[in-house]
Amino acid sequence: MKKIAVLTSGGDAPGMNAAIRAVVRQSIFNQVSVVGIRYGYQGLLEGDYLPLEVGSVGDIIHKGGTSLFTSRCPEFKTEQGQIHGMRRLQKNGIDGLVVIGGDGSFRGAQKLSRLGFPTVGIPATIDNDIVGTDFTIGFDTAVNTVIEAIDKVRDTATSLERIFVIEVMGRSKGDIALWAGLSAGAESILVPGVKPDMDAIVKRLIQGKQRHKKHSIIVVAEGVSSADQVAKAITEKSGLETRVTVLGHIQRGGSPSAADRLLGSRLGARAVDQLLAGKSGVMVGVKNNCLVDVPFEIAISENHELSISLYELAQSLAI
Repeated sequence: MKKIAVLTSGGDAPGMNAAIRAVVRQSIFNQVSVVGIRYGYQGLLEGDYLPLEVGSVGDIIHKGGTSLFTSRCPEFKTEQGQIHGMRRLQKNGIDGLVVIGGDGSFRGAQKLSRLGFPTVGIPATIDNDIVGTDFTIGFDTAVNTVIEAIDKVRDTATSLERIFVIEVMGRSKGDIALWAGLSAGAESILVPGVKPDMDAIVKRLIQGKQRHKKHSIIVVAEGVSSADQVAKAITEKSGLETRVTVLGHIQRGGSPSAADRLLGSRLGARAVDQLLAGKSGVMVGVKNNCLVDVPFEIAISENHELSISLYELAQSLAI
């Protein structure tokens, strides 16, 4: 293998640049040239390829987003698009591909691998919803961003003696809501897979008022409901005044945490090593702090399970 390409696809995540940097420098360390593909699979189809050197990835490890940019590409979901993409890679003398992204990105990577083109994936999504790895790149930073926001909202909630309902991202998964809610001491956390008990939530709020609690924070994962709907239900059931905060895309941005920089560096280097070892059709991940390889079939076909033990802990600590 003499030339490897790397692309980022789907939603951006803090730490992607650390992974890009590791792919480039691990390749060059092994005397393999590297090409960066800009704008994901769209750039792959259009030939938006950029030769990368050691200096090309200098001063990016601390930056959020992705220096290769990203986009969504419906054309690559078709068989014709996938074959065209593979031929583009071959025409440019590329022998292997590293795809950094989430489950949608891995579906495209899986198709290339099945066509016979060596492809390895790196899980990068703030949702932490990929099976086979304990953590995905970007999750830790997103959780810390949410915690910082909750801490600031709590100051206002205390000053005004208000109930705040805070909506966080995560698609149909609840890891951001659960980890951030537990870490920030939220009174209630609503996550997918656990039916919301509004009566229990209201009861806890009323009990808090009775013991002169100055504020309450309720964290809602977007896959469960909207913060507006939850706030309306609380007011209707209790008469208590509520306020709503939707954090939105602020959760995607910012400088990656040390954990995400380290994870991106480890997985980026591992992806290159696996390509050079002849591996294809796998995602590299981390389990119990050990690097692992997971077939795309498992990474994209099975459902990521929420940690019920963490949810139960949050419930018991929020009395």
